[in-house]
Amino acid sequence: MSRGATALLALALMVLGSSPSRAQSVESFYRGKTITVLIGYGVGGSDDLWGRLVARFMGRHIPGQPVVVPQNMPGAGSLVAANQIYNVAPRDGTVIGVINRGVPFEAVLGGGGVQFDPRKFNWLGSPDSDVIVAYVRADAPIKHASELRNKELIVASTGSGADSQTYPQVLARLFGWKLRLVQGYPGSREMNLAVERNEVHGAFISYDTAARESTFGDGTRRLLLQGAMSPDERMKDVPTLAGLAQSDAEQRAVDFFLLRAGMGRPFVVAPGVPPERLSALREAFAAALRDPELIEESKKLRLNIAYVPPNTLQSLVDKAYGADAETIERVRNAMR
Repeated sequence: MSRGATALLALALMVLGSSPSRAQSVESFYRGKTITVLIGYGVGGSDDLWGRLVARFMGRHIPGQPVVVPQNMPGAGSLVAANQIYNVAPRDGTVIGVINRGVPFEAVLGGGGVQFDPRKFNWLGSPDSDVIVAYVRADAPIKHASELRNKELIVASTGSGADSQTYPQVLARLFGWKLRLVQGYPGSREMNLAVERNEVHGAFISYDTAARESTFGDGTRRLLLQGAMSPDERMKDVPTLAGLAQSDAEQRAVDFFLLRAGMGRPFVVAPGVPPERLSALREAFAAALRDPELIEESKKLRLNIAYVPPNTLQSLVDKAYGADAETIERVRNAMR
């Protein structure tokens, strides 16, 4: 055999053998390890339920089958958790974050407290693409979204970057709607209790979260608005945010703002995680959502699976940071 043929054979054997050894490397790393799923919200909301559900099933799909443990870290609409994952958590694939869909856009929109570059996060995907709705008391002074130009609606919120704050704030400033925020609630559970106690008229929360409430469908609550480009099939008669724009400039601003809606409930790991572990985590995340047992559990919890792959999340973030300056400034001013 010639020297060239020998070299080619050696290269071929190396290529053929690289995949198993690489997989074994991931398996060896994760065997006996514990992975923490850091949930940026308090207990009881949809983000918490998804974080705990994925944590229960994801480990069986990761080479080495590590133990996966959920841990709540509420604060500032999951901004605290996002900062923790980016700056403090080990970059070895042992910490996964569940953050709010709006947090990745905080930096481009001038939000405070951001200590990360969202373009450098590693996305695992989202388990759903839930729609944000204005969920209000039936006796609230507003019966139709159009009345918000003249009548005040008081809504509960968590913190910067969270949908509960961002949606009403943008609508108030972009369309001149009279929405007053009461901030500082840890999560949707506490916001819904505030609605029940009549501290506020309602809140901007996910449809799935609203649908799990005992008050959903009993006549004491109403859906006033859905934050979507087109009607969700589950609520076709509820007005959409995209249909409220009154000019081309407003439409571009709404389109930009609704990029966040496509993020669903993003699961993320820090930059610098070794590529082979990142790949394993992404595959395990997708596999968990196909797991028959997880699917059955999601039905019991009234969670709607609608997998969003990591490349889609990355493209939405990149699109936001590549938008024209005028549109960014318009939405930024609306969010300040």
